Amino acid sequence: MFNFFDNPLTVLHLSSKVLGAGLAMLLVGIYGAYLYGGHLSIVVLVTMHAMTIIGPTLIKIGYVMRLLAQYRLEKGLTHAVA
Repeated sequence: MFNFFDNPLTVLHLSSKVLGAGLAMLLVGIYGAYLYGGHLSIVVLVTMHAMTIIGPTLIKIGYVMRLLAQYRLEKGLTHAVA
């Protein structure tokens, strides 16, 4: 499993998916928890509020993964030139 994270291009692609999932969860959570005017069960309402917390967390994790992957890609290119 850790070999998966050795390739910076793979991590970069994964970070894009994590960023997208986090943004989707945040937007759906905000809509369901605060903007939707209909009746929701308590379980769905709690899930929507949880999504407003989990979504930004995934955005932060995806952004850090992206920064690390870009750093490793840049570091690899500079060593290839030297």
